[in-house]
Amino acid sequence: MAAFEFPIRVYWEDTDAGGIVFYANYLKFFERARTEWLRSLGIGQHALREGTGGMFVVVAANLKYLRSARLDDELIVTARVENGGRAALTLAQQAWLAGTGPRQLLCEASIRIGWVEAQSLKPARIPPALVEKLSS
Repeated sequence: MAAFEFPIRVYWEDTDAGGIVFYANYLKFFERARTEWLRSLGIGQHALREGTGGMFVVVAANLKYLRSARLDDELIVTARVENGGRAALTLAQQAWLAGTGPRQLLCEASIRIGWVEAQSLKPARIPPALVEKLSS
């Protein structure tokens, strides 16, 4: 499955005093890319919760920082299903520096998202129709 790509511009609010992206903000960038990936598949998270009574939550995140992004940089953030199960998915995500030359990998992550019942937050099985849509 090809990776979904989402462009992000680095704003002042994303950086530390030195103009370098604060490390925790990569988690925000990855969250935005996952949300837009779902949206590109016709899956709105609010509608998903209302229609199924369930939702995805992040249960684990493992990030590796390779290079720094800076104020005004244009990034391409990707999301791709790496492994799927009945109650959770593992996504491979990357943040790339975009520009005129070859892309440079800045940060990569393995993000595990689990399906839970929205009201109780108890783990549950991902609805089969949703699994099919995410696997296509």
